[in-house]
Amino acid sequence: MELTNVGVNYLREHMPSDARVHYAMIESGGIAPNVVQSRARVRYSVRAADLPQMRDLLERVKDCARGAALMTGTRLEIEVLSAVSNLLPNTPLETSMREAFERLGTPEWDAADRDFAKKIQATLSAEDIANSYRRVGVKPRADMPLHEGLVPLDAKGVKMIGSTDVGDVSWVVPTVQAHAATYAIGTPGHSWQLTAQGKMPAAHKSMVHVAKVMAATAVSAIEDPALIARAKADLAERTDGNPYVCPIPEGVEPPIAAMALSSGV
Repeated sequence: MELTNVGVNYLREHMPSDARVHYAMIESGGIAPNVVQSRARVRYSVRAADLPQMRDLLERVKDCARGAALMTGTRLEIEVLSAVSNLLPNTPLETSMREAFERLGTPEWDAADRDFAKKIQATLSAEDIANSYRRVGVKPRADMPLHEGLVPLDAKGVKMIGSTDVGDVSWVVPTVQAHAATYAIGTPGHSWQLTAQGKMPAAHKSMVHVAKVMAATAVSAIEDPALIARAKADLAERTDGNPYVCPIPEGVEPPIAAMALSSGV
């Protein structure tokens, strides 16, 4: 019992509740059910809120693999394919972008945009739609298939979890990102519904509108050197004592062959 408690505490310490470990069997070794295969390969994606947590969790995953290899007398090879850093916010640039959104407004949907979004919503569950509102901290509305207006600055949404190489950029250069409605409220990520809306007029309208907001934010920075100075100071404060270190080990080459294999090329 004491050993079990120690193990549980170790997992709690090394596996934060917002961290994720995904895996895919790349090669199982063979198809015979009564043979212990001589070779197998699995790919893991280790994700956490920031780089220190990710590194700790990655070592935990490696230890699990090492332990399994020791127990089975198996030779273990660990190869890093890619890695990205967590995204650092930048308050001065976010404030400037918010002002641009308020000046330029939001995309203007027409009846066709709303009708198609309603058809998509008809394929979703009530929980899907409720989750979308919960994620951004906005009170649900039954008559709004596409989001209209701006999310209030004081909205208490749920932190969005994802992976992007923009995160590495944000550790070196002050960075800001724009978010806007491009699909029906409730649409789950990585779904056929999301794919079906990717080239619809509503998505195009929103992308063009966001491009204008991004350009307006850039103009504000060019015209106001003080904004750039504040943005740089914000970045310096966030990285003080925790400078950027690339999460990809030295000498790792782009995994072109591995990516081609997993995509079926």
